[in-house]
Amino acid sequence: MRVAVVSGGDPGHVVPAIALCLRFAEAGDTPLLLTGERWVDAAAGAGITASRVTGLALSDLRECADLGRALHDQAAELALALVPRLRALAPDLVVCDVLALGASMAAELLGVPWVQLSPHPLYEPSRGLPPMGSGLAAGTGVRGRLRDAVLRAMTARSIRQGERQRAVVRERVGLPARGPDPAARLIATLPALEVPRPDWPSNAHVVGPLLWEASRETLTPPPGTAPLVMIAPSTAWTGSVGMAEMTLEALRDEGVRAVVSTFAPVPGLPPWARSGPGGQDELLRQSSVLVCGGGHGMLVKALRAAVPVVVVPGGGDQWEMANRVARQGGGVIVRPSTVEGLRDAVTRVLGDPGFAAAAARAAAAGSDVRDPVEVCRTALSLAR
Repeated sequence: MRVAVVSGGDPGHVVPAIALCLRFAEAGDTPLLLTGERWVDAAAGAGITASRVTGLALSDLRECADLGRALHDQAAELALALVPRLRALAPDLVVCDVLALGASMAAELLGVPWVQLSPHPLYEPSRGLPPMGSGLAAGTGVRGRLRDAVLRAMTARSIRQGERQRAVVRERVGLPARGPDPAARLIATLPALEVPRPDWPSNAHVVGPLLWEASRETLTPPPGTAPLVMIAPSTAWTGSVGMAEMTLEALRDEGVRAVVSTFAPVPGLPPWARSGPGGQDELLRQSSVLVCGGGHGMLVKALRAAVPVVVVPGGGDQWEMANRVARQGGGVIVRPSTVEGLRDAVTRVLGDPGFAAAAARAAAAGSDVRDPVEVCRTALSLAR
């Protein structure tokens, strides 16, 4: 099977795409990654054929007054740019990152089956849940269900606006206003972070986290036997700013060691801290707690390693993810972020083994997932 995988350049999206390409390659298929320029060499270094595609960067749209319209305009441009690229590649199947709407339209224009990759839980609206992003659990009882209904009504206008914008750009590129659903949806999360819903799509399959180590370097923690606190600032442009520096200040007199996992070293660190790029899986195996920004990829890495978390959520879906982890029991939320709040949260998690036990339960349930390659092969056979 020849598969074109299209993903934006944000690490939270391209890392799962690269991991999926590796799964395809291991299964004997031929994956072709189309992504932002920053990740082409990294993917090639992992043995994946990759090439650059423009029009995928969300950060380019951060100043737009109407983000929804800008996203759909970007999707139309991407669709038209991808058609000749995909025609030349002649894939049997196209896998589109959930934010790469233009890729699904390009596949549709060419008549090629396509699958959607969600590098996080399923965020589609549901008649049985509060709106995604609220961070709320599903309401119970009459009052809880009424609350959720009111909140859904408040967001319905924005959803309808997005549907109208999507219809406009679809017609602009030569497609009907309403399009088909994907042949399958790959929900790349831990079952512990998904929530039950009465209208779970029949084509959606939880396939577990798709993880790949972007760094081949090794970051050695400070020497000693004190608990190790790993700090991983958000890589998303919506992430909380200054989290690493604030956390280090909070830990200054707490008798711990710290490592800050970043692409570039943090200057002026105390002797009990280290920073820079390095394999995060190895660091997590040595850590007692992770302080992070609430990005899905980092959270599932920690839970899969049975490491509890202190979450400092920024924008986007980080509030939703932070609350799901807190409800599961594997971590606590600090918002707004303060030195005192971070100090108390880290101390609380280190002192209560219940958090680590909850993280271990999330890890243990992580095997109850579908194989993404098998899901794609089945979807392709049904689409033919």
